[in-house]
Amino acid sequence: MKISGKTFWLWRAVDQRGVVLDEILQSRRDKLAAKRLLRKLMKRTGSVPKRIITDKLRSYGAAKRELLPDLDHWSHKGLNNRAENSHLPFRKRERVMQGHRSPGGLQRFVSIHSAVRNCFYVPARRRAALTIRYHRMEALRVWKLAASNA
Repeated sequence: MKISGKTFWLWRAVDQRGVVLDEILQSRRDKLAAKRLLRKLMKRTGSVPKRIITDKLRSYGAAKRELLPDLDHWSHKGLNNRAENSHLPFRKRERVMQGHRSPGGLQRFVSIHSAVRNCFYVPARRRAALTIRYHRMEALRVWKLAASNA
């Protein structure tokens, strides 16, 4: 992503059902940035993942070796499709917004967008009409509760 002529990278962690766990905006794609994402993810979830699946960026492997040497790490071209496809709703909304003015504003937008999308997103395995209707009613209830407290 380009903001004011500078390039930034959006690092994203997605679980096996496609729910976005964490996102962080970084100015680099190096080992330090990958370690920051892994640490933040483990702190937020309170657990260590069993396995990570990434693209072929070598920074992930280097960060994993330092933080979690026993962790199972799969790196293959087609295995990270859930993470890649989770970018699509964000990119669609970003086009409507016509970009971002600052990295801080983008980080705030990303964190809010993912949290709201996770509320309204129905996982692919549970797509019966009644399930979708119940899921939407529950999401709207949570949304109204959050909006009334804000």
